[in-house]
Amino acid sequence: MSHKRIPKRKAAIAVGGVVALGAAAILLPNANASQDGASDGVVAAPKTLKAGDASDLATRLAGTLGDAYAGAWYDGEDKRLVVNVVRGENTMALKVRSAGAEVRWVDNSTAELQAGAGTLKSEATIPGTSWAVDPRTNKILVTADSTVTGDKWDQLESTVESLGSGMATLKKSAGTFRTFASGGDAIFAGGARCSLGFNVTAGDGSPAFLTAGHCAAAGDEWSDQQGGPPIATVDQALFPGAGDFALVTYDDPATEAPSEVNVGGQTVPIVQAAEATVGQQVFRMGSTTGLADGQVLGLNATVNYPEGTVTGLIQTDVCAEPGDSGGSLFTQDGLAIGLTSGGSGDCTVGGETFFQPVTTALEAVGATLGDGGAGAGGQAGGQEQGAGQEAGDGQAGAQDQAGAEDQAGGQDAGAGQDGAGGQDMQDGTGTGSGRHSGQDSGLSRTH
Repeated sequence: MSHKRIPKRKAAIAVGGVVALGAAAILLPNANASQDGASDGVVAAPKTLKAGDASDLATRLAGTLGDAYAGAWYDGEDKRLVVNVVRGENTMALKVRSAGAEVRWVDNSTAELQAGAGTLKSEATIPGTSWAVDPRTNKILVTADSTVTGDKWDQLESTVESLGSGMATLKKSAGTFRTFASGGDAIFAGGARCSLGFNVTAGDGSPAFLTAGHCAAAGDEWSDQQGGPPIATVDQALFPGAGDFALVTYDDPATEAPSEVNVGGQTVPIVQAAEATVGQQVFRMGSTTGLADGQVLGLNATVNYPEGTVTGLIQTDVCAEPGDSGGSLFTQDGLAIGLTSGGSGDCTVGGETFFQPVTTALEAVGATLGDGGAGAGGQAGGQEQGAGQEAGDGQAGAQDQAGAEDQAGGQDAGAGQDGAGGQDMQDGTGTGSGRHSGQDSGLSRTH
């Protein structure tokens, strides 16, 4: 597969302070249009919130509302948090409004949706399928890739139907779910290429980075150049199972590991890890396709890869391709959100992409984000470089070493258990073709 093309959904970027979303705002359906005509009095308008603040508020309300809480999502157009409240829970609805969020009445409780997901797990764990709760529809979104046909499709369809009307929707994807082994800078091991996610500090204080767990199957020692000397060694890895992440420690304890994402010609400072919110605009960096953007579609997603089932992922519509695995998912204001795991499609036709939450990975491996605080927030100054550069203009930035690497397509890097699964890690042609040069107007979406 050749990757010498510009991603369909590309993005332009700049640093130098937090910038208003402006034209980059996420256009979501009007929340009021889906409230089933419910009206329980005139109330004050919801607060205007940043996506990160909305995520924090949603977490607090989830703990306060108990069984009345049925998920939440971020309306990027109006910059407000919409909270699903089970119909009839009027007292809890008042708490939501008092906290500054908008109430949306729904029929399916969180417990009912979780029970439905449990049924899918026991009755329809079929390679090439995924499911996640979509709070905007108050249903489980079930997706099947192109390999799910015949009896497998019939089994999946009948299981979805058994959940009852209004509990789930079934979608067919034209692509094939696979891990995207082949953000950030390119890293190499065993003939495979992945992407560095975020630099972190390991529990013993040594410099390290996070990447996808399935990348670790390619080898324990990783280099920043194809065929180059190792610079880091896998310390911990998980895939498949309850995540897809790996902690890789730098061999030289004096390695400088700044808390930033290299987007080609400049860097974005990463200030902290954060939970994703449905509806949130996010950006992905990978060594194959460069910078791409989209929005979060679902949380706690389950994906059935050929190598096994992975749970607890973030589902998005951000494109990715082989080689992008492990790459950074982040926000315009420097929040680390996820690590690229896999999905279907590519950056020409689009598709579904799944990410390992950074917060979960950090907790599991006992690491902290960045270099322990030194310079974590001081990278913004002087970053403005060249207005008007189009995203995907072919600038390789710091990835020049990856661009000319011709790794013959179809290398089986064994991204799975014991190297099984034979995932096509990356053909390597045109690495960095989607890299982006500096913008001075903030993260934005171009189509």
